[in-house]
Amino acid sequence: MRLLIVEDEPKTGAYLRKGLNESGFVADLAATGLDGLDMALELDYELVVLDVMLPGMDGWTLLRQLRASKDTPVLLLTARDEVSDRVKGLELGADDYLVKPFDFSELVARIKTIMRRGKARNVDTVQLADLEIDVFKRKVTRAGRRIELTAKEFALLHLLAKRPGEVHSRAMIASQLWDMNFDSDTNVVDVAIRRLRAKIDDPFEKKLVHTMRGMGYLMEERD
Repeated sequence: MRLLIVEDEPKTGAYLRKGLNESGFVADLAATGLDGLDMALELDYELVVLDVMLPGMDGWTLLRQLRASKDTPVLLLTARDEVSDRVKGLELGADDYLVKPFDFSELVARIKTIMRRGKARNVDTVQLADLEIDVFKRKVTRAGRRIELTAKEFALLHLLAKRPGEVHSRAMIASQLWDMNFDSDTNVVDVAIRRLRAKIDDPFEKKLVHTMRGMGYLMEERD
């Protein structure tokens, strides 16, 4: 099981790498956010242990850019225990959040829990009602009919469909798909949703993309 640690503090990074290697993992170490992002994108890691406070590129930015193209599980490490930070991390796509200082045994336990969940969700296809998404071939069909999507439309569809019933805020969608901070005056997310609906929902009787007023968007099958 190959892991990536992104930690700029040398002693902490060495401690984590040594401990995880001794716990049966194969752990690589990156000391900057840029190096961590390059390694996470180029290599196939089963999980990334990511420090939030990093030089050059912080953990939030790294996570946002990673989520634009890969679904590698991420465990965030931070010295801050603010609820807003935990919510931000989870909205950006983190799988768990651990506050420093922490007990090493808890870190290992959380990693194993995430990886068990990851094996269950890391599938080649996503199915919702009569909609099928082939993640690796980037092929979408509904009721047997092929649907052509742009790269952004596919990323938006996959983001919503892989977690059916979960509301995605406009801010989270904007940060993950456009690498931008959401501005209430910006309608880029709403426009993207309308275009996706025109292809995924409008030609069909049953609608899958739904709006939660004041909250965001979700996909689910409704009677």
